[in-house]
Amino acid sequence: MRLRPPRNAVDERAVTWWRSQLLATTAVPVVVLAVLGAFIEPARFWLLVPAAAVAAVGLACTAFFPSWWFRVHRWEVTEDAVYVRSGAFWQEWRIAPMSRIQTVDTSRGPLEQAFRLATVTVTTASSKGALRIEGLDHELAADLAERLTAITQATPGDAT
Repeated sequence: MRLRPPRNAVDERAVTWWRSQLLATTAVPVVVLAVLGAFIEPARFWLLVPAAAVAAVGLACTAFFPSWWFRVHRWEVTEDAVYVRSGAFWQEWRIAPMSRIQTVDTSRGPLEQAFRLATVTVTTASSKGALRIEGLDHELAADLAERLTAITQATPGDAT
């Protein structure tokens, strides 16, 4: 199998999902620092300045990274393999031959459910670990898991 770019993009709602995750991750330390700064007079400056810095960096990341991830993250399933490309600065391209697939799982966290998205995890006999296809429409993810299960059952090999 030759390494090639997978053809399918994740769902466009994944951009908003990633932004929501980044905002939530940024909001927690900002709120904690701001509340402490409001109540601890002697350390107010030393708490509010880092709160503002964390907020600025978090907002910049929220504005920039999800769009970039959307352009980079790709996936594809053929009769022979599962192809996944992910990453931002360090891009990872992985191929899992059907004969090496052991399990196929779908998961939907609370935020993913709100955006009607899901993650498909393909566990293989590789020491590198499972392949994750994040940001899929939840119905597409269910169909994909069903399709992968059917293909791997029909593929000769013991997945070890």
